[in-house]
Amino acid sequence: MKPRLNPVMLAGTGSDVGKSVIAAALCRILRQDGYAPAPFKAQNMALNSYATPEGLEIGRAQAVQAEAAGIPCHTDMNPLLLKPQSDHTSQVVLHGRPIGNKNAYDYWRRGTGDIDYRAEVCAAFDRLAARYNPIVMEGAGSISEINLRDTDLVNMSMARHAGANVILVGDIDRGGVFASVYGSIMLQTPEDRRLIKGIIINKFRGDMRLFDDGRRQLEDICGVPVLGVIPYFKDIHIEEEDSVALVQKSMQAERGKVNIAVIMLRHLSNYTDFDALERDPRVHLFYTNNTDDISKADIIILPGTKSTLHDLYELRRNGCAQAIVRARREGATVLGICGGYQMMGVEVLDPDHVEGDIERLPGLGLLPTTTTMNGSKHTRQVTCQYGTGYEIHQGETSPMGDAQPAPLLHLGDGRDDGYIVDGKCMGTYVHGILDNAPFVDMLLRPYAGKIAQAEAPFDYAAFKEQQYDLLADHVRQYVDMNQIYNILTRHD
Repeated sequence: MKPRLNPVMLAGTGSDVGKSVIAAALCRILRQDGYAPAPFKAQNMALNSYATPEGLEIGRAQAVQAEAAGIPCHTDMNPLLLKPQSDHTSQVVLHGRPIGNKNAYDYWRRGTGDIDYRAEVCAAFDRLAARYNPIVMEGAGSISEINLRDTDLVNMSMARHAGANVILVGDIDRGGVFASVYGSIMLQTPEDRRLIKGIIINKFRGDMRLFDDGRRQLEDICGVPVLGVIPYFKDIHIEEEDSVALVQKSMQAERGKVNIAVIMLRHLSNYTDFDALERDPRVHLFYTNNTDDISKADIIILPGTKSTLHDLYELRRNGCAQAIVRARREGATVLGICGGYQMMGVEVLDPDHVEGDIERLPGLGLLPTTTTMNGSKHTRQVTCQYGTGYEIHQGETSPMGDAQPAPLLHLGDGRDDGYIVDGKCMGTYVHGILDNAPFVDMLLRPYAGKIAQAEAPFDYAAFKEQQYDLLADHVRQYVDMNQIYNILTRHD
């Protein structure tokens, strides 16, 4: 039996400093060292979500961390998920089920109504902590937003409840790391400051020796040890939590490969649907909302969205809808996933204003289907003739008028899913379908002659396992794990 370790929280000086990835690394390291870790983030704000084995919804980052830990994901790992619908409102998902939409001001300032969110997230942590050792916690954004201190559910208040040792992560690549680390610590209450047991500097570029003095100076002014300085890496591929990463992806077509354009929607969600395709050597995948780029693609994918009608309206406004229809007419493949599948039909209806004020929009007309939005949400893991995936969607899609059903997928529970016109025009509600090599092979079959060199089907599951091990090796090399283990066994 391994000794019981204190929970550890990766807190940040800001958003996108690398908390999620370092948490995944610690989950894999602890698993390699014989522990039984589990991830936890009390409250997540993200459009990139995942369905648990029970068919409930959590943030994708915690699903990735659970995968790194070698365990099934569960809603207790992310009991509260906020899915932004506009600049001011979010859908609130509690224990994997949507419970309504909330205005940001109401959520943060006017209390939580009949639901005690703090009690809910703390109970979820307690259940998780009873089953796993240790809990690898992740904070959200910056821990120094003192204006939100009284309503904080995910950062230092959660660390206090858990009795967690906090490791503060700072991003040196964006600049100002001394001020952000020092300020983040000094703005804490004395009680919370005592919980911060270490600092990790992330995304370092250049010669590490140049930071030796800086490391000592940071320890002197903060009174907290620097546990490691992690170099920036490009050759380890971990699924991203934030869609900001998409802007860094190549947007140019390449010769000798099947060029796949994923349409960049304003409310794009579940973009990790395409991570496996990005690694397939037969494929060049890029994100775009440029009509010229769309015309160069062999395959066009309309991805999931949190706001189907608003994104459909935008596609019509910016000319992408017309470009997609024209590309299909000229021989390109068009695949729609979830909200993208809904857009490919003849119409999308929202009579009950589930998404907003738009009650009806014509779709792209590529599939003879109609979609009606409703308040119920479908979240489940599924199997089909090609492999596995998961559903997270609102709305029902059915053949329109005299059109006959033509399902793309036959699900393991006896249901049919999606619609296929031919081998170059199809849609599905199933996220993760592109992780299955047989489906990708079917999608690429019309382009066999274009692929420069035949390659073996890409094993994405094995690839991800390799990447978690590479990440663990990288973090072990640059972080003092002995010091972290000492911190996690202390009871001061």
